[in-house]
Amino acid sequence: MSYIFCFKMSLMNINKNKKPTLDSRGIDPDRHVPHYEKLGRSIKQIYFEYCSNTSIHGIQYFGERRPLIEKFFWFCVFLASIYCCSNLIHSIYIKWNETPVIVSFSEKSTPIWSIPFPAITICSETKRVPRKEGVTYGEFLTSFREYVKARRYFIPKNISRSDLEEFRTLLHICNPQLVEHGTPKISTDLIDYFRVLENMQPEFNRYYYYCKWFSHFGECDELFTPTYTNEGICYTFNGLNATDLYREDTFQYQRVGFKNFSKRNLILKRPLKWSLQNGYAVDSGIKTYPARVLGAGARAGFFIALQSFRQEVDYTCRGPIQGFKVSLHSPDDVPQVSNQFVRIPMGKEVVIAVKPNMITTSAGIAEYTPQRRQCFLEHERTLRFFKVYTQNNCVLECLTNLTLANCGCVKFSMPRTLEMPVCAENKISCYDRAEDVLLLREFRQGLKESRLNYLGATQCNCLPACTSLAYNTEISHGNFDLEDMLKATGDTSFFEDFPGSQMSRLSIYFKEHQFITSKRSELYGVTDFLANCGGIFGLFMGFSILSLVELLYHISLRLWSNMQRLTTS
Repeated sequence: MSYIFCFKMSLMNINKNKKPTLDSRGIDPDRHVPHYEKLGRSIKQIYFEYCSNTSIHGIQYFGERRPLIEKFFWFCVFLASIYCCSNLIHSIYIKWNETPVIVSFSEKSTPIWSIPFPAITICSETKRVPRKEGVTYGEFLTSFREYVKARRYFIPKNISRSDLEEFRTLLHICNPQLVEHGTPKISTDLIDYFRVLENMQPEFNRYYYYCKWFSHFGECDELFTPTYTNEGICYTFNGLNATDLYREDTFQYQRVGFKNFSKRNLILKRPLKWSLQNGYAVDSGIKTYPARVLGAGARAGFFIALQSFRQEVDYTCRGPIQGFKVSLHSPDDVPQVSNQFVRIPMGKEVVIAVKPNMITTSAGIAEYTPQRRQCFLEHERTLRFFKVYTQNNCVLECLTNLTLANCGCVKFSMPRTLEMPVCAENKISCYDRAEDVLLLREFRQGLKESRLNYLGATQCNCLPACTSLAYNTEISHGNFDLEDMLKATGDTSFFEDFPGSQMSRLSIYFKEHQFITSKRSELYGVTDFLANCGGIFGLFMGFSILSLVELLYHISLRLWSNMQRLTTS
């Protein structure tokens, strides 16, 4: 049938070259042919013209007067070429769509002075200094457990208002496992938990005994600022100030005591000329905020002597392991000391050698959506409580929102606005479970998306920042016997001034002068995708952009021209 069809088309090409036949009245009968017949003739003519002139391989055989078996052969070959092209282009599209970004090592090493020294957050395990008068936390907890087991409303007796506020506060930061069957509400009075913590915590200069940083030798209060964490009030060196980290309507930004303490900080007095994505400003000198060092080694690092006292240890609150918790993090991160920390026991000298792990970004990946590149640029993700986006800040904000939705309140250490209610002691188990609920929800959503092979966002949508900075550590420690050292030096007055003293020393420094950064860069761009597609089309079919233009020309402009000729002839 195809052979007969092509034969008829050839006859039409022959007949069209003949002069028009006139009737007895001298009128060409073809001029009165209906419009649809003229359209059909034009389409047939265009078909044969295109088959004989196209640059696409194999098409020209469909318009020739050849046996049917030959046309069928070339038809099968043409379909096989289209099938192979489709499969290969589909594979290239999947690779381009799912893995447009590659993380590789940078071509050059980065000097250590181009990044900030890690922020150091230190939390003492001693949360309350025992007083000679008043009820201890252990005595309070014993009577409290009896009421909890009996499921009765707790009515404290023979206890002052200040002691009651302190015990209510300690229930939030001491081991929650100590209360197993839920916590009743002790009082309906609202508490400023941070004010209570500030009043009952140990004196700063007694516990943070001595610091060394550059030319600063002496007390530590000019280097540290208080930080509100889930461990209570801790102290941070080289972190961003609350006014640079939190938004203006948050409790942490407006905390007056936080700002007053920060005014004495030598580092925070300098202007902020650094961001994680852009690095330090060109005009930044040696003394910067956040601080940086000029080289590696202990001489250029940070040193602190930490002190605790035997008579002030409270084992009922923090358990048998006493000392300090230390967290190293990026300056623009809120420290999560309970989740990531290094323990500094008493009577030890701990040395931490830091190796930075930094990921930067190339300009090309900004054209991709965050879900395709799997990271957020600085301006792409706005947080409710924080001015700076990091993955840790995003997760903390998501946990805060989930806690507020499930419990109707948030933990006092969470970022919050002044209008958000703070959870009392009867909500401890609720906000403690919220973190498990969040992890389970993110796991289920992430697992579902991975099965569907879809790079979608979870409910928190806390992708990593495209430029990120982490600090890997190598830790070594040894015994530090303060008493033997003082005997060797002949100093007998130290224990008279600090009875029951237990001391540890901590040194933190960069291990190497330079390090290799990782870099997110474009793996397959639009140009690469088009080039691969063009190569496959050219290999199998000889197809190019001009071939497409040629096809469009024949079915549009040339078809219209042929119809006009038939009409006017």
